[in-house]
Amino acid sequence: MANMYYEKNPSVAHDFHELRVTLLGEEMFFLTDAGVFSKKMVDYGSQVLLNTLELEKGKTLLDVGCGYGPLGLTLGKVFGVLPTMVDINSRAIELAVQNAEKNKVQASIFQSNIYEEVAGTFDYVISNPPIRAGKAVVHEIIEGAYDHLVASGRLTIVIQKKQGAPSAKAKMEEVFGNCIILKKDKGYYILESVKE
Repeated sequence: MANMYYEKNPSVAHDFHELRVTLLGEEMFFLTDAGVFSKKMVDYGSQVLLNTLELEKGKTLLDVGCGYGPLGLTLGKVFGVLPTMVDINSRAIELAVQNAEKNKVQASIFQSNIYEEVAGTFDYVISNPPIRAGKAVVHEIIEGAYDHLVASGRLTIVIQKKQGAPSAKAKMEEVFGNCIILKKDKGYYILESVKE
């Protein structure tokens, strides 16, 4: 049951919620539902990640495991980046598409198991990885990011210390040759690697 949001087609009954949240000074609206991650609020890890990022207008962003869209859509609205958002969960993707319209953000949103359907390269790759899907998935997000980043592109992820921040950091160092901890907040680590 804990793993239901990391599924292609959740079968759990619908339970819609409408969230109004101020993120980075913008009032955002999100329709959420059962079978998607963090349906009753934008989770703390995502908020820490949002509050840590500084992005350049007009650059491209890939949000891996976007859920109903709080990260990619907020960053698109606030920084004027061009978000591409993917998730394995069809229900999350449907919600993210509706939420892009609600928040008037232009985004490319489609179903993909991590990078399977993703083409091209991006200035930024971000993820609040689905920890319950296991370490292999987190490591796949980190490894795959390298080939989906432009030169000097950045991978930034949020991960709790107790859910594997040290091993994620080691993996990022192995793949990118560098990784810094941008922030630590209540056990959440914001980790960033640059493609040099």
